[in-house]
Amino acid sequence: MERKEFLRSLGAGAAFALSFPCLNGCSTDSENFEQFPEPEGVDFTVDLTSTEAAPLANNGGFILVSSNPSLGYTDIVVARNLEGDLIAASQICSHQQTEEVRFLSEDGGIFRCSTHGSRFDQDGTPLNSVTSNPLRVFNTELNGTELRVFE
Repeated sequence: MERKEFLRSLGAGAAFALSFPCLNGCSTDSENFEQFPEPEGVDFTVDLTSTEAAPLANNGGFILVSSNPSLGYTDIVVARNLEGDLIAASQICSHQQTEEVRFLSEDGGIFRCSTHGSRFDQDGTPLNSVTSNPLRVFNTELNGTELRVFE
C-alpha cells in the first residue's frame, strides 16, 4: 500500500482523534494544572542593591519573589516597567491559578501567563479573551534602595 492510500484509509476517524485534544481547549474540568492560592496580606521589601534584585536595574527587567517564604514558591512578579517605574503583580494567574505570570517588554510592557496566554495591562486589566478576571496588582513604594510591595 502506498503512503497516499494509507493516509486516505485513515479517514475521518484519525482526523478526529488527532484534533480532539485541540477542540477541548481550556476546560477547567479536564486539566490538572496545579492551582496556587492568590497572595494574601502582601507586605514585604526588596533590597534593590541585592544580587537577586539586579534585573530591576534595567527597564523591562523583573524578578519573582515570595511574599511569604514559608510558601515554598514565588507568588509575586516585581518589575521595572519601560518608563522606569517599579510595579508588582500576582504571579498567580487569575485564569486558572497557575504561577506562570511574567512581565514582558512587548506592547509597552504587559504581564503574561504562559499557561494559556492570558495577557494583562500593568493595572491588571485583561487584554485578551482568555479571561475576564483582572490580575491582582500591588502597591509599591520606593524608600532609598528599599522597595516596599504591599496591599
